[in-house]
Amino acid sequence: MKKTILTLAVLSTASLMAADGSALFQKCAACHGIKAEKKALGRSDVIQGWSESKIIGELKEFRDEKVDADEMVMKAQVKDFTDKDIQSVAKYISTLK
Repeated sequence: MKKTILTLAVLSTASLMAADGSALFQKCAACHGIKAEKKALGRSDVIQGWSESKIIGELKEFRDEKVDADEMVMKAQVKDFTDKDIQSVAKYISTLK
């Protein structure tokens, strides 16, 4: 019984951490800027100001679709994101100004 409760607590904590858009965005900030204000690698669009739905669509495309060689960096960054992770980080990015 104690092992089951501990396992559930660990899983719940991991889920909460994974769903934290701010924490997930930290791996994005190196290229996109702390407020999503930069062109990543000098090539991408600035994502600051994008709607949550546009960000979700783009991230899912990077994760799920075949992408060009130029987009492989993004595919590698989001390959392990769940739908919930994508929603959380998109919600966070859409609030940056």
